[in-house]
Amino acid sequence: MTPLPMNIAQLRRFQWAVRATLTVGVAASVCANVLHARDNPIAQTIAAWPPLALLLTVEIVSRVPVYRRGLAVVRILATAAIAGIAAFVSYWHMAAVAARFGESGLAPYLLPFSVDGLIVVGSVSLVELAGRVRAALDEQAALGAPPATPAAAVTPLDAPPVAEAAEPAGLAPDKPLTNHPDNHNGHRQPNPPLAPLAPPSAPPVQPASPPPAPRDADADVVALLPAARAARDDLVRQGRSLTRDSLARQLRRDGHTIRTSRVSDLLTLLKNDTPAAANGRRPTSDP
Repeated sequence: MTPLPMNIAQLRRFQWAVRATLTVGVAASVCANVLHARDNPIAQTIAAWPPLALLLTVEIVSRVPVYRRGLAVVRILATAAIAGIAAFVSYWHMAAVAARFGESGLAPYLLPFSVDGLIVVGSVSLVELAGRVRAALDEQAALGAPPATPAAAVTPLDAPPVAEAAEPAGLAPDKPLTNHPDNHNGHRQPNPPLAPLAPPSAPPVQPASPPPAPRDADADVVALLPAARAARDDLVRQGRSLTRDSLARQLRRDGHTIRTSRVSDLLTLLKNDTPAAANGRRPTSDP
């Protein structure tokens, strides 16, 4: 198994560190917005909402994968719009608060960029780490899946060699038999040639049947299992690894509409499949 450049545990720790950094930036923006708002709970809630909305949006984007290109574009555009609104609102709130509490010159106008920049870097890093974690999980699942091997080719059994005729008991081949009726001039007559035995015929090859689905599997998943096996065979012929994303794309390319949770169930069933042998029986382990 090829070691990964960074294991999943390290990626998870980096995720939590980046999430804490992003939370600190959002908290600074929320505090500036609340300080600049009127001394009223409603006004303070309205001022604190844009940074919180951006934090929730980034968290959703980092945790929920999207497999359709159109939906991914819509989500990116919506996230960019929310980030722009939060940056615009928070900039003027923080600049006013910095000027009120003693900052002068360009400082009140440059200070908000440090907070907004921290939020942007944290958001991008969190989404990138989430993609790395999903890729590492898919690669780990692909490396741990049993490889699909074709059925062993059946070769005809070799015919056993024809046994030589045994000498009669009690007779030495170097002594002539003078009293045998088939002998002439005291010499032994050669035995008639033996007919070769016909080689045994190989047993008929029965077509391999796919293993039955588990009894506790969902009925919809069982109905999609033949299509999933066909998609797996297509991926093997194309030289591609069997992962959740590749299986989902192949099934949708074949015209099947399926949710991500069903794809995970199908992937688990395909990993538990045992390829049938060429004589129609499942392979057994050596004693």
